[in-house]
Amino acid sequence: DCAILIIASGTGEFEAGISKDGQTREHALLAFTLGVKQLIIAMNKMDTTAPPWSQARYEEIKKEASSFIKK
Repeated sequence: DCAILIIASGTGEFEAGISKDGQTREHALLAFTLGVKQLIIAMNKMDTTAPPWSQARYEEIKKEASSFIKK
């Protein structure tokens, strides 16, 4: 099975989503619990980052998301 996890990239939104009680973290855990072996991660709202479409912000989110998904 495969699932798609969409992460909000906006300043503050991403941090709230991956916090201990965040919805993004909860959805990733739910997918794992349901036996999903493959996960596609998409980032939206990159136009609301500071500055818009920031490569640094993309890399930061990629690193953080990879870290908590692998756990």
